[in-house]
Amino acid sequence: MTTFSLDPERNAWCAGLRALAAERLRPLAEKGEPGHVNRPLVEALGELGLLEHLFEEPGGRGGAGRPASGALGLCLLRESLAYACTEAETALALQGLGAHPVHAYGSAAQRERWLPEVRAGRAIAAFALSEPGAGSDAAALSLAAEPDGSGSWRLTGEKRWISNAPEADFYTVFARTSPDAGARGVTAFLVPADRAGLTGTALDMLSPHPIGALAFDGVRVGHDDVLGGTDRGFRVAMTTLNRFRPSVGAFAVGMAAAALDASLAHTAERDAFGGKLKDLQSVAHQIAEMATRTEAARLMVYAAAAAYDEKAAQGAEAARGSGVARRAAMAKLLATETAQYVVDAAVQLHGARALQRGHLLEHLYREVRAPRIYEGASEIQRTIIAKELYSAQSSEKEPPAWPCTA
Repeated sequence: MTTFSLDPERNAWCAGLRALAAERLRPLAEKGEPGHVNRPLVEALGELGLLEHLFEEPGGRGGAGRPASGALGLCLLRESLAYACTEAETALALQGLGAHPVHAYGSAAQRERWLPEVRAGRAIAAFALSEPGAGSDAAALSLAAEPDGSGSWRLTGEKRWISNAPEADFYTVFARTSPDAGARGVTAFLVPADRAGLTGTALDMLSPHPIGALAFDGVRVGHDDVLGGTDRGFRVAMTTLNRFRPSVGAFAVGMAAAALDASLAHTAERDAFGGKLKDLQSVAHQIAEMATRTEAARLMVYAAAAAYDEKAAQGAEAARGSGVARRAAMAKLLATETAQYVVDAAVQLHGARALQRGHLLEHLYREVRAPRIYEGASEIQRTIIAKELYSAQSSEKEPPAWPCTA
């Protein structure tokens, strides 16, 4: 595959995923209760083998019937699911975000306990990073992990805006083990939901999946719960986000593509001013702009994923300072901002019918807003991009070129 097109095998695979999502997953999504984990939907993702993609390493073809692996495979999967069923896409993505730190940094016991359950769709995972006073500024975490004198810690504080909370079965929790140490004083812990002192409340959000707050009242965690080493949690968080940010862009591209296709069909059929709506130059130019921006975002997402896979295959050390974080930030920024534009333009082209409850575009209009905020708001992505560019300049290194093949 070049970064400019998908080969026939991958195109066929993506088409099959879109059909599968429409036929098997969308009916389950429609039966779900907004604001709650749709466990039958997650279980179906496991039964269909789709959750396996969350843990595939780059470099392979993804196994039988799966012609892509690693971050690129995840992007193709998320884009395809988002096109036909955003609820299924989000359910899959949240499983990955919450469980990837366990896969990448967990002990053998942690992986054996939780990953088979996640793959099967029986255990719900969550990524607990954000706090009331530390959303985008992850280094400012205040959830305290205080030594209790027995070699363990007690977690005290709050997490907020946590997807799948309070219904997850386990949480990857980031807490401060070294006061006044900034990013260097954060540790990641695997915390089962039934741990004493951990409670949660649901938040009423513009989202079909649950988002909640978690309260930690002296929750005990030990060295067996640590992910990635004491005071090394910020690396766990950033590595996870670098892997998933391009695929957030893929989610956005899938929504943009669905809105574009709906607009093509509508403007080709809608009678207006003595002809079809598509015959108006202003409408045709709008469609052209929507298509161009969507394709540009798609290409950047694929390139960022390919760059991540290339460096990941070389090992973690190769990825440092390689521009992976910059490319991931660019992909998420461009794709999520593009999707917002495309969906908004599609609503305008459809008129009032697009605002009717149950219309595809009414659904997408609600869904498309959040990705510009979570996993680092657009402003944070711009900060990351600029920081990396200036860092490369100060070290007299040229920013690495975009890969031509993957």
